[in-house]
Amino acid sequence: MADKKRVLITGAAGRIGSSLTEQLHERYNLRLHCYPTVPDATPVTDIVQGNIARYAEIAPAMAGIEAVVHLAGNPSTHAGWESVRENNIEGTYNVFEAARQADVQKIVFASTNHVMGMYDRDGEWPVYAKQPVRPDSLYGVSKAFGENLGRHYADRYGISVICLRIGWFMTQPRDEISRWMWLSPRDCAQLVTLAIESPLPYGVFYAISGNSARHWDITDTIEKLGYRPQDDAERFFS
Repeated sequence: MADKKRVLITGAAGRIGSSLTEQLHERYNLRLHCYPTVPDATPVTDIVQGNIARYAEIAPAMAGIEAVVHLAGNPSTHAGWESVRENNIEGTYNVFEAARQADVQKIVFASTNHVMGMYDRDGEWPVYAKQPVRPDSLYGVSKAFGENLGRHYADRYGISVICLRIGWFMTQPRDEISRWMWLSPRDCAQLVTLAIESPLPYGVFYAISGNSARHWDITDTIEKLGYRPQDDAERFFS
């Protein structure tokens, strides 16, 4: 049996990172990046700590890694400029550059629906991934930066970069908004796996479950990544 692919998950102590660790640790040889705290219980023993805003602290985590799932950063739409700049812009650059220096050939970048949030504010649906970006916050701006940084690294250095515009990750939807933007844990794990294994040089894809009431188009996610969503928020509202 071939050796498992060695995958680094940054921000692994967060909700999505913890869920992915539980679901993917048997498929991949995982290394978890956690900062500033390490989770109390995890099935993975290869854990590193370091502030991604400091290149020297994140670079050693790339040793021997074949793919990076970059989740770390400040996820708040209310985050101020200083935090966004340090954690989401400088930090993302450091992760990408450290991966390049370590000859990592795949980066899965956790982007966000907030890159296109002003379409949602104005009710201009459906929204397609190829439309011009309209961030609704500095957080959204920082994720748009990450998508464009990924485009640069793909074109300039030949690293495969897949950007997933994550909707609302939770165990189950609980209101009308989550009814159309929900991403279930198992659909999230499927999407990340497909992104890791994708031969595409670059791509930006909406990452939500197969919600019947969705406002964001996932045709490219289905056709180009091979996504087959298993969950639909509608079953919780019928």
